[in-house]
Amino acid sequence: MSKRDYYEVLGVAKDASKDEIKKAYRKLSKKYHPDINKAPDAAEKFKEIQEAYEVLSDDQKRAQYDQFGHAGPNQGFGGGNGFGGFSSSDFDSFGFEDIFSTFFGGGRRNDPNAPRQGADLQYTMTLEFEEAVFGKETDIRIPREETCDTCHGTGAKPGTHPKECPHCHGTGQLNTEQSTPFGRIVNRRVCHYCGGTGKIITDKCKTCGGTGRVKKRRKIHVKIPAGIDDGQQLRVAGQGEPGINGGPAGDLYIIFHVRPHELFERDGDDIYCEIPIAFTQAALGDEIEVPTLHGKVKLKIPAGTQSGTKFRLRGKGVPNVHGHGTGDQHVITRIVTPTKLTERQKQLLREFAEVSGEVPDEQSSNFFDKMKRAFKGD
Repeated sequence: MSKRDYYEVLGVAKDASKDEIKKAYRKLSKKYHPDINKAPDAAEKFKEIQEAYEVLSDDQKRAQYDQFGHAGPNQGFGGGNGFGGFSSSDFDSFGFEDIFSTFFGGGRRNDPNAPRQGADLQYTMTLEFEEAVFGKETDIRIPREETCDTCHGTGAKPGTHPKECPHCHGTGQLNTEQSTPFGRIVNRRVCHYCGGTGKIITDKCKTCGGTGRVKKRRKIHVKIPAGIDDGQQLRVAGQGEPGINGGPAGDLYIIFHVRPHELFERDGDDIYCEIPIAFTQAALGDEIEVPTLHGKVKLKIPAGTQSGTKFRLRGKGVPNVHGHGTGDQHVITRIVTPTKLTERQKQLLREFAEVSGEVPDEQSSNFFDKMKRAFKGD
């Protein structure tokens, strides 16, 4: 079977930067790591991802791959250079991967009995606006695997114990010999009878079915720091799935969704809000009360304030989630135009317009006439 294009394997463009390649590799390798992903083809995909990254992360190998593809500059082993007479399929039949695993410790990385860290878990939490600003403490319940209380993790029925695998004699591995052009090679593979554990469970625990684990809802106390924002996450160390073979537990990642506020808008550590003021307040000036997340405060409106004028209330914003001070609140004025006026109010506004010169005079009337003619094409 022909190999897939390395760029396609990592899901990146051919002109991708080294950072983009590294980011794609980290994401995919974590997704398909055999210790985390139990799909039948996960190991093959993980191997394919590693191979692609090894080539594309090296400038020299990447340039060679871009020019010659998978064949390389010598067009493979079958072209008469170095190992004439052998094709790549010949080397596949020799168990070349097993040779490297034997000499360079590849088998140890896949040892099922080696301690492995438990899987990470993710939990989404919805917060009210004020809860995100000031933080809170709460209890959450998450579903995760726990050690079976009936068999205490052995997977065997109470009163019985797992037995040593008679095929691998408790090693978890089977050795097979194979003749190759290089001599006699010993291949070491995971014992498929016991799954590499070295133990056989004849009488399985009825509670966990022999796995040694059961699904439970675990209550966890969480301290949410003040200043957490929408989309941010909090890592709770050691609260993921329990480790395997004595390995450490995984971590819990809490992703936060913050509900919007009816009055305030947040931008980083700053808060924005619009405050309506009357025309008379804007013209004559006034002192008004402004709501903030920290309580009401007095704000002086200077005479002649225009609609859209912004005022800053220092320290009335959001506490920085990393403890670097507190943001500000920005108050934006919006002048409200009255829609229902009494005759007395209308008369006063007309008098104001005349006194202030806002009533169109003869000169401005001539200007408006010129505008009309211009639009009519006169």
